[in-house]
Amino acid sequence: MSYKTVIKGARVVTSSGATECDIGINNGVITTLGLDLKNGENIIDASGLIALPGGIDSHVHISQPSGPGIEMADDFHSGTCSAACGGNTTILPFCLPEANQSLREAVKVYRNKALDQCMTDVSFHLIIKDTDPVTLGQDLPALIQAGYTSFKVFMTYAGLALTDRQILEVMSVAREHNAMVMVHAENEDAINFLQDRAERAGKTDPYHHAITRPIPVEREATHRAISLAEIAGVPLTIVHVSNGEVMQEIVRARQRGLTVFAETCPQYITLTANDLDKDGFDGAKYVCSPPPRTSEEWPKIWAGIEQRTFDLFSSDHCPFRFASAAGKNAPGARSNFRNIPNGIPGVETRLPILFSEGVVKGRISLERFAELTATNHARLYGLYPRKGAIMVGADADIVLWDPDKSKQIAQANLHHGSDYTPWEGFEVKGWPIRTMLRGVTTMLDGEPTGAPMGEYLIRRAPII
Repeated sequence: MSYKTVIKGARVVTSSGATECDIGINNGVITTLGLDLKNGENIIDASGLIALPGGIDSHVHISQPSGPGIEMADDFHSGTCSAACGGNTTILPFCLPEANQSLREAVKVYRNKALDQCMTDVSFHLIIKDTDPVTLGQDLPALIQAGYTSFKVFMTYAGLALTDRQILEVMSVAREHNAMVMVHAENEDAINFLQDRAERAGKTDPYHHAITRPIPVEREATHRAISLAEIAGVPLTIVHVSNGEVMQEIVRARQRGLTVFAETCPQYITLTANDLDKDGFDGAKYVCSPPPRTSEEWPKIWAGIEQRTFDLFSSDHCPFRFASAAGKNAPGARSNFRNIPNGIPGVETRLPILFSEGVVKGRISLERFAELTATNHARLYGLYPRKGAIMVGADADIVLWDPDKSKQIAQANLHHGSDYTPWEGFEVKGWPIRTMLRGVTTMLDGEPTGAPMGEYLIRRAPII
């Protein structure tokens, strides 16, 4: 048999384990896994490298409305370039309707922003902020049938937070149409109470963003979200879990027989609230929600990763420029943390951090790394088996890793639109050196290659 491309000699990570073999690719699809494959038009010598399924980052924010005068640092081109350079082949950003914009119109506008811009494949989650009869009775069911099979609800943020009744109504649509509900679980009333109290006391620096969103705020909302899902009779995913107490809520729910999935992020195993307490305004670089906790929470999150409490490891990439008045330095941000745009960049550094801290340090296997960063994302969000695994018949979305390559993360070497990285100077071992999307190299030796070829992916129901 002849092949368009043959990857030779890599240690290939599949669902059944890691083994040294060749990968034969034709028409953008993996056609053969075997030994000593010949007749390749293009031969890639991958001796000494690890072949992993292309990363799927199912929690990113790109070109998303962010309030008057505030602008996200990444459009679809810069965001997907950054993703590809970090070993990703698919990303799932969130489509957020603007004021007085229908859900269907928001999707149309957002699709146009992505058109011909993407260095990775993309698919959208929906954000549900309105629960009127047209949204829940017409737009949302129609969009689910069109392949938008996951959507997010918020329990915090003015203009986004839904009441318990509204969440139940959204969950009811998910149950009827077999879609996945994602929940940002923080108690908005409790946060406002603590923020008002801090403001009265003059505690308005970036550090108090973390102090006014303590663990109980996240734990209570998680417990409530799970209870609402139990009442509605739906599975759900709790996103960006930051601490052990929230993990315990998820474990208890599973012990009661409920279907609850859990996601965590690099910031919860590497950053702390003290990073928000840096001199001057530098703490604003780390403002995100939920905030980083203490280093005492790191081993708890690692235990959840190792013991499979967590299904997903995502970035929650939400980039703003630090020095810009349309970013972290927004009007009023230096005088009150409530005015600091909320989010940090991380799509390019997600995989290297987990590989270095997890695989290299012996906490997780290569197979577990693939599950956390690709396979489980594909299964949960309706992309499997086309995406998420190295196997015959799947898209040839493959990343070659040099497990011995050591480097410091540095803003100067990254490709996102933000002007900083929260992990400046962080030492990692193991780095992706080639990213292939459907058999075509989109990143080589740290730089994007070729023209945008990303496609929009129509998704099926989650595999649960």
